[in-house]
Amino acid sequence: MSLEERGGHENPALELTNAAEPFSKMRRFCQAHAKTLHRIVLGLLAAAYLAYFIAACWLDFQRALALVVLTCLAVFLGLYTLVKKWCGATIARLLSPLGKCFRRSWFWLKWVLCIIILIALIIWLVLDISQRREQLVSLGGFCTLLLVLFASSKHHRAVSWRAVIWGLGLEFLLGIFIIRTEPGFQAFQWLGEQIQTFLNYTTAGSRFVFGDQLIQNVFAFQALPIIIFFSSVMSVLYYLGVIQWVILKLSWILQITMGTAPTESLSVVGNVFVGMTEAPLLIRPYLMDMTKSEVHAVMTGGFATIAGSVLGAYISFGIDASSLIAASVMAAPCALAMAKLVYPEVEESKFRSREGVKIARGAEQNILEAIGNGASVSVGLVANIAANLISFLAVLEFINATLAWLGNMVNIAGLSFQLICSYVLMPLAFLLGASWEDAGLVAEMLGVKLFLNEFVAYQQLSTYKQRRLDGRPEWDESQKQWISVRAETITTFALCGFANLSSIGIMLGGLSTLAPQRKSEFSSIVVRALFTGACVSLMNACIAGILYVPRGEVTDCLGFFNTTDLNSTSYPVYVCCTDLFGSATSIDGSLSFSGVWEHQDVNITKMHLQGCCGHYNATACAGV
Repeated sequence: MSLEERGGHENPALELTNAAEPFSKMRRFCQAHAKTLHRIVLGLLAAAYLAYFIAACWLDFQRALALVVLTCLAVFLGLYTLVKKWCGATIARLLSPLGKCFRRSWFWLKWVLCIIILIALIIWLVLDISQRREQLVSLGGFCTLLLVLFASSKHHRAVSWRAVIWGLGLEFLLGIFIIRTEPGFQAFQWLGEQIQTFLNYTTAGSRFVFGDQLIQNVFAFQALPIIIFFSSVMSVLYYLGVIQWVILKLSWILQITMGTAPTESLSVVGNVFVGMTEAPLLIRPYLMDMTKSEVHAVMTGGFATIAGSVLGAYISFGIDASSLIAASVMAAPCALAMAKLVYPEVEESKFRSREGVKIARGAEQNILEAIGNGASVSVGLVANIAANLISFLAVLEFINATLAWLGNMVNIAGLSFQLICSYVLMPLAFLLGASWEDAGLVAEMLGVKLFLNEFVAYQQLSTYKQRRLDGRPEWDESQKQWISVRAETITTFALCGFANLSSIGIMLGGLSTLAPQRKSEFSSIVVRALFTGACVSLMNACIAGILYVPRGEVTDCLGFFNTTDLNSTSYPVYVCCTDLFGSATSIDGSLSFSGVWEHQDVNITKMHLQGCCGHYNATACAGV
C-alpha cells in the first residue's frame, strides 16, 4: 500500500482531531480563567435575582414578605462571612486594648451589672404583675422548682452560679422577646405559619400512596408521614452544613456566656434540632472522655427538649407552632443551667482549653442520597412512635379498666389514671399558672406526659383546643370540656420534652451504644437527668405563665355580632354569647341589658340573644 493511500486512511482521524480543536481551546480557556468566569456567572445570577426581588416587592410586598426575610438573612450571613474573612483579624487587633481594659475591670464590673439587671428585673416584674395578678402564681412556681432543684443538687458548694444565672437569664430574655414583644411574637408566629404551610406539602406524597380517605380520617396516615418528610428535610440541611453551622454558633454563645464545656453546649443545642439519641452523635468522639457532669448535661438536654422531626407531628395536631418553637429554643439554656445546678462540675474537664469541637459531616454524596437516607432513617422512628402509641394507649385503657374495677369495689365510680393525676398533680398545675378550674385537666396531661408519653398528651391537648375553637360550652354539666388559652400555652410549654419513664431506656440504649464501657456510669446518672429535664419543661411553662398576655381576643362583641352569622359556633361566638348572657336580666318577664349592651337597640340585642340561645343553654334564654 502506498504512502498516499495510508495517508488517505488516516485523514478521518485527523479531521476529527482538527474539528475538536476549538472545543479543546475553549476548555483550556475556561480552565485558565475559571475564577473570572465564576465571578461573571455569579454576577449575572445576582443581577437576575435582584431584578426578580425588586419586581416581587414592587408588585405585592406582603406576598413577598417571606422572600424579603430569607433574602435579608442570606445577605447578613454573606456579609458576616466576608467581614470575618477579610477584616476579622484587623477588627480583633483594634479591639484588643478595649478587651484588655474590660478584663481588668471585669471583677467589679460584673457585680455592678448583675445588681443593675436584678433591680431592673424586680421593678419590671412588680409593675407587670400588678396588672395581671395570675402571673404571681407562675413566678412562685418558678422559684419553687428552682429551690427543689437546688435542694436535690449532688454538690451544693460546687454549683457554678455563673452558668445558672446566665442560663436562666438567656431563657427569660428569649421568653420576653418571643412572647411579650410584638416583633418577636410576630416573627415566631410567621415562622410557625411557614412551617405549617411547608409541612402541608406532605399531603402530596401521602395522598398518592394512601389516598384521600385514609389521610383525612386515620391518624397514622395523617400525622406520621409528616415525620418522614421532615426527617428528609433535616437530612438535606445536615448534608448542606446548615444544621452544623447553626448548632455551632448557638453552642458558642452558651459556651462563652455560661462558661460550659464545648461538648455539652453542642449536644444541648443539638437537641433543639434532633432527638435525644441523635444529638450525642454530634459529640461521639468526645463522649468517652467527658466528665459525669457533662454527661448529665447531655442527658438533661435530651429529656428537656423534643426532636425537630416530631415537632412537625405536634404542629399537625393543631398545637400552636410558635409556642412549640419557643419552648424548644428556650429549653436549651435552661437545660444547661439546671444540669449544672443539679450535677455541678467537680472533675477536671478535658475540653475546657479547646476553642471548640468539630461536627463531622454526613456520609451522603449528594442531595438525592440525603433525601433518601433521611426518609429511610425516619421509618424506624415512625414505626417506634406508632408502636408506642398502640402500646401506651392500650396500657392506659387497661389501667383505667383495672382502677375502675377496684373503685367499684368500694363504691368509687369513675376512678381512672387521669383522675388520680388530676388530684395528685393539680397543685403542680396550679403552680405553673393554670387557674384552679383548668388545673385538673392540665394535671391529667402532665401525668400522661410524665408516666406514659408526650405524644399522647399533645393529642389530648389538641382535643381540648379543638373543642374550644369549635365554640363548645366550657362545661358539660360537671365535666369541663376545654381549658383557657392561657392554660393551653402553659401546657404546650410543660409538655415540650421527652422526660417520661419510657425515655430512660431510649437514652441509655443510645448512649451505651456509643460508649459501652461507661454503661454503668450512664445508669447511675440517668434518673437524676430525667428529673432535671422534667423540671426544665415545667420551668419553661412558668416563664410562659409569667410573660403571657392575651392576644387576638374579641373585645368588641357588639361589632362582632353585627358582622357575624350566628348559624354556627366558634370560640369568639361563645365568648360574646357568654358576655351577653351575663348582662341580661329579667324583671317581670321583661328583658333588660347592662354594660355595653345597654346602649344597643333592645330588639337587635334580643335578636343576638335568640341566636345565642339556639346554641347554648342559659338562664337568660328562658325569657326569649
